[in-house]
Amino acid sequence: MTIFYIVKILLLSALAFIFAMAITPTLTNFLYKYKLGKQIRNGGQTPVFSKLHAHKAGTPTMGGVLIWGTVLLFMVLFSFLADVMPGEIFKYLNFFSRSETLLPLGVLVASAIIGLLDDWLDVSGRGVFGGGGLKLKHRLLIYTLIAAAGAAWFYFKLDWTVFHVPFFGNFEISWWYIPVFIFVIVATSFSVNETDGLDGLAGGTLMIAFAAYGIISFALGRYELAAFCGVIIGALLAFLWFNIPPARFYMGDTGAMSLGVTLGVIAMLTNSALLLPLIGLIFLIESLSVIIQTISKRCRHKKVFISSPIHHHYQAIGWPEAKVVMRFWVVAALGAVLGLIVFLADRQW
Repeated sequence: MTIFYIVKILLLSALAFIFAMAITPTLTNFLYKYKLGKQIRNGGQTPVFSKLHAHKAGTPTMGGVLIWGTVLLFMVLFSFLADVMPGEIFKYLNFFSRSETLLPLGVLVASAIIGLLDDWLDVSGRGVFGGGGLKLKHRLLIYTLIAAAGAAWFYFKLDWTVFHVPFFGNFEISWWYIPVFIFVIVATSFSVNETDGLDGLAGGTLMIAFAAYGIISFALGRYELAAFCGVIIGALLAFLWFNIPPARFYMGDTGAMSLGVTLGVIAMLTNSALLLPLIGLIFLIESLSVIIQTISKRCRHKKVFISSPIHHHYQAIGWPEAKVVMRFWVVAALGAVLGLIVFLADRQW
């Protein structure tokens, strides 16, 4: 039976990759045709960033549609075909589950649509938020609202009030589960969004993180959730094919926002949120660099980094973009391995 699910997960991942690769030319033609290009902030408060990334102006964003669109299509299509078509093949490929994949899919699509609106505001320079997309405070508010909806689902619908601490066991935290859930989702979403700044950086680190949580899901017997992670990985791999330097398009907030929220939800579904600082090590480092830079500028009126998030700092000191990205991938992989070691050791404790 285990081999049955392994084959299913690998097959769905491969099919997602093939489909996303096949549909990408159509997507990129659409993005270029309608000039949905990235806007680079000029001068002002971000002179280092503007100088480093001026050449990227006009490269299409919204590439995250490729990822969440593939996941949504696969979920809906195989669920529908499993109900109406004879034979076992479509039932085999169906990975819809109310207890495992419904909530992750829901938050993925909901946050992706909001991110898509943000991307459109950015490329069009419109909006009630002063043009150029949503500001940080608006994004944090949106993250919080989405997280609150997820927390309510867990607490009231699933009666989930237990939080796991590796090597110490499960703790009943009652209504505190709601603010803990919100914090995990908001922190993860913010961190992933900050990481999306170099060609291939967010895509590669997200793929590593989802692979780790796919393994955790499988080990816990949540096979449909593992398949869900597999489809995301397959779509991310196709996205990376076109996103490595020089990028054909960018993920945009429709990808970074939705995948960040979804990663946090999966961490809570597997009751392994405390592994996120390791599995998402790069996300943690990136967000800490922004927080440190902000506090230092406000309290000391000095910068700690030449530019933040920290990947821009390494660019500013002369590292080629590809070197920054690939070294961050290495750190991300190391963190994910350490997270899996803690997970497996905890299960044997």
